Amino acid sequence: MKKLWGGRFTKKTDGLVEEFTASIGFDHLLVEEDIRGSMAHARMLGACGILTPEESENIIEGLGKIRDAVRAGEISFSVEHEDIHMNIEKLLIEEIGPLGGKLHTGRSRNDQVALDMHLYVRARTVEIVELLARLQQALVGQAERHVDTLLPGYTHLQRAQPVRLAHHLLAYVSMFQRDAERLMDSYKRVNTSPLGAGAVAGTTFPIDRWMVAEELGFDRIYDNSMDAVSDRDFLVEFLSAASLIMVHLSRLSEELILWSSEEFGYIELDDAFCTGSSMMPQKKNPDVPELIRGKAGRVFGHLMALLATLKALPLTYNKDMQEDKEGLFDTVNTLTGSLRLMAPMLESMKVNGERMRRSAEAGFANATDFADYLVKKGVPFREAHEVVGRMVLYCIQSGKTLGECSLEEFRRFTPLVEADIHQILDSERVVESRNIPGGTAREAVLEALSEKKRMIAETFRWTSTVNR
Repeated sequence: MKKLWGGRFTKKTDGLVEEFTASIGFDHLLVEEDIRGSMAHARMLGACGILTPEESENIIEGLGKIRDAVRAGEISFSVEHEDIHMNIEKLLIEEIGPLGGKLHTGRSRNDQVALDMHLYVRARTVEIVELLARLQQALVGQAERHVDTLLPGYTHLQRAQPVRLAHHLLAYVSMFQRDAERLMDSYKRVNTSPLGAGAVAGTTFPIDRWMVAEELGFDRIYDNSMDAVSDRDFLVEFLSAASLIMVHLSRLSEELILWSSEEFGYIELDDAFCTGSSMMPQKKNPDVPELIRGKAGRVFGHLMALLATLKALPLTYNKDMQEDKEGLFDTVNTLTGSLRLMAPMLESMKVNGERMRRSAEAGFANATDFADYLVKKGVPFREAHEVVGRMVLYCIQSGKTLGECSLEEFRRFTPLVEADIHQILDSERVVESRNIPGGTAREAVLEALSEKKRMIAETFRWTSTVNR
């Protein structure tokens, strides 16, 4: 079949060129967006008198039949027709005759593909924000069950100070909240319609860009035709936000992997989210968090690839921009898959609270509180730091913890220690003494839990009110 753009050419496209330049192998994923945008465009052409009302309705009806056939799995797309736009137009011509060729009046594939990408990213943005909120709910649920579970907080992967498990988990809720807010902020740039920009300079037809934008639920239109067809900032922004989400998922995965090891023994992941060894029958491997951790790199790569593609492109559209899609689609699949698995994995996770507490009490996580105790008695912090450091060294050499030392042993290092020292160094007292906003005290953690629930509810309200 003759190319829809073939009038200027005297030779058939080389078969290798067709395969190399075709994008239908991946942009078929935009079929719903392409048909939806085409329906709105056809309706506008009829309203503006560029097509007759009958022509407009016939085109819309034909597109509807194609959409139904696609959903039923009855359509095969062809590399010969290059991309989803040309495939749909060819199918439309076959469905309703030459009238189908009028659909492209007043638009170009340049603004058409930009529209499809905006529609696709808009829907995925809302979907991912919703998945983030569900993941936050899973974390909050575990946090509520473990407000009184203590474990060591770490710096440099060394035991630092005791914290509540709820406090630890809420740190990830905060991370994912920032991720959701980044996507919600980017939504206004995604929700901008490029249709009507044509190939580069607009169109001579008296189209109504706002009519199409409003029908498709866009809040605004691009105010410059050249920017409209060449802008991929919204994709870079999406991939950047996705990369940060994968960073946070990877950090969480790393802790689940460590904590589920026999060396830590803090948690047990449900069998449904683990696999075994083909050789060693005792093994229970945390494959899901390991894969999430590993898949973060491919998302980072897609961001870097798009930045590299765009960095030297002159205005406006260039074929290089076809490379924006595969990385985007893979990022969406990777990210949504990771989020969908992480939430139920956390919900079903078993916590070994006793093991966590023993670890919190076994080391010197209360050493800072000993130093603070001396500071409150008038000792400069640097001097207090040295005194405690010498006593910790003594404890290591003696095979003791600070809490196991007698009052007499404390007084070998400073006469300021009184009988209340063991109460001060108790793990419960240590976490409870930090009763400030963002601290580890029970009251502060419960306030944080309440605030996180409120924020999650706000996020769900946002997803229910915006266009997808």
